[in-house]
This record gives sequence, C-alpha cells and structure tokens, in this order.
Amino acid sequence: MNSDWGRRLTTGTLVGMVVAARPAAGHVDYVTEGGDGGPGVVDFLTAVFSNPLNLVLLGAGGVGVAVATAGWLRYGDHLKDVTVMRRTLRSYQPYLGWLLRLATGLPLMGAGFGGYFFSPAVPVEARLVQISLAFLLLFGLATRLAAAAGLVTYAVGLATHFPTLLLSSEYVAGFLGILLVGPGQPSADLLFRRLVLTDGTIASRFRDVTTPNDLLARVGVEKDAAPLLVRLFLGFNFAYLGVTEKWLNPGRALRVVEKYQLSAVLPVAPEMWVFGAGLGELVVGLCLLTGTFTRSAAGAGFLILTTTLFGLPDDPVLAHVTLFGLTSALLITGSGPVALDRSVIPALRARFGTTPPTDVDAASPAD
Repeated sequence: MNSDWGRRLTTGTLVGMVVAARPAAGHVDYVTEGGDGGPGVVDFLTAVFSNPLNLVLLGAGGVGVAVATAGWLRYGDHLKDVTVMRRTLRSYQPYLGWLLRLATGLPLMGAGFGGYFFSPAVPVEARLVQISLAFLLLFGLATRLAAAAGLVTYAVGLATHFPTLLLSSEYVAGFLGILLVGPGQPSADLLFRRLVLTDGTIASRFRDVTTPNDLLARVGVEKDAAPLLVRLFLGFNFAYLGVTEKWLNPGRALRVVEKYQLSAVLPVAPEMWVFGAGLGELVVGLCLLTGTFTRSAAGAGFLILTTTLFGLPDDPVLAHVTLFGLTSALLITGSGPVALDRSVIPALRARFGTTPPTDVDAASPAD
C-alpha cells in the first residue's frame, strides 16, 4: 500500500513540476533590481553552445562526473570511512524531527518579522500567522497540527501568488516532513506524551485520545515515507530554480555575475557561469527527485548553498535556512522508498564491484 501511495505521489509531483515550469524570477530577485532586460533564452543558449571553450568545459565536466560515479560504484562500499559516515549519520535519526522543526520554524519566524510571506519576493504581511506557526514548530507544541496549518497557509498563498511563491516550495517539504516524522526530541509534545503514557499522572486520563499520528497510521502513511516527500519537493525546488531563474531568465542572472564579478573568480564567459549554475542545480534536483545517490546529491546541494552565501554577501541568509536543514535531513535519512538507490544503484554496484562489502551498513541502498 505504501509503495502504491508513493508512486502516485511521485507521478503527481512530476506532473506539477511540468505545469509550473515557466519563466519566473528566482533567488536572484534577492540580490538584483527589477527588470527583465538581457538576452532571450535562444540568444543565451546560442552564446553558450557557440563557444568552443564552453563545449570543452561541459564535455570535460561530464567525463569527470562519469569517472567519479564509476569509481564510487566500484570502490565506495569498500571504504571504511564511508561505512562509518553512513552509520554515524543514521544515528542522528532521533533528532530528525527537531532538525526539520528548526529548519522550517526559524525562517518562518524571520518571514513574519521581516514583513514577507514565505519568500522575500512576496512582500505580504502575515505576521501573526507566520510567527504563531513558527513558535509552535520551534517549541514542538501541537507540532503536526502546526505543520498541517502551515501547508494550508502556503497553499492559500500559492493560489494568489503563483508562480512566485514556488521559489519557497521547500517549505512544503519541511511541513510534510514534520507531519510524518513528528516533533522528535526535544519537544513539548514528547514531554506531554510521556506524561500521558505514565500511570498515575493526571495526563494519563487522556491516553485514549486519538492523536495525529494515529490518524496517519490508519490511512497507511508512516514515517518511512518522510524522506520520499522531502526529496521530491526539495528536488523540485532545486530543479525549478536552476531552470527558471538561470536558463529561462538569463538577464537577471547575468547581472548577478556582473555585480559580484564572478568571471574574475572563475575566468569563463558570464553566459557559461549562468548556464553552469543552472545545470548544477538541475542535476542536484533530478538526483533528489529520482533518489539517485541521494546523500551525495544532498551534500552537493549543501555545498552549492554554502558557496552562494559566501559568494553573494547580500543574499538573505534566512531565505536559505530551510534548504540547509532539508539537505541535512537527507544526509541523515538517505533516499527513502521509491528511489533508484534501492533498485538500479545496487545492481550497478554489483556489476562494478570486485568483492562484496564486508559490512552490511556499507551496502545501504540509501546513498
């Protein structure tokens, strides 16, 4: 049942991505002024692919990725360092709910006080709603109800500010992850739950009250589906931003390259800077969407975000906190169900590998 539910959800998400994939300003909105001047999409792509140096760089990059992938498939499972890292990351599972609450609640609190609605690109006041939801999430009080309310609030905002609010679609991943994982520890909900389950307490009288977790279990939705939901919506966010704000809106992205003199950091044409940035985000997004080398893709996404914050000094940090938290969550959980990491990748490892790994943790399908 869970598998069928996951497949339906995956299909729906991909269809939604196709519908939404139209030009929109992205996080470049945060560091550039308005206006859509600059080359069109065709002129931009022509400038990229008509330059022989760009073609050499793209080809060399593709070969490098292919070689690195083959090397990882052949030797990755046999490195003790990798095994220890995987085991250590899994040991953080009890704190996953806390991580998701912080990653979603902190920027939501900042949005409320900052006077914008989820995304700095939507300057709409919703202070009371956002701060209240953020407080409940950060405190871990009525956590699942707060996450559900956050989803409804985001959906209402998306209906009135489409497609701009898709820039902050990572909130959907955060809310859904919290809804499935629960508050985690430490949290007020866990404290009250222990009071309820302890005989002799006043709170134990409410032991038979149905909880949101009970309702989710009745419809067959379990915590194991959380990584799937997180990576689907996080992957959509990376892919959407890479395509729409870089490739389909190159004028503003080129102004970012000019403003921060990025061509002086890496001496390539500005068009190649923009195309490469979009390609990197798209690849990370597709890997997350399909569950391919999930932990590696999450790590690459974390690196991209870190580079952005250090490279663009006036880019608002709060606008990226959720992305940092969600990529960290996938480093802990791996791919979850309905992922190539659980089907195709193990078969490729068996074909590339020389001997079976000696540690069962090394053979985890959730890379």
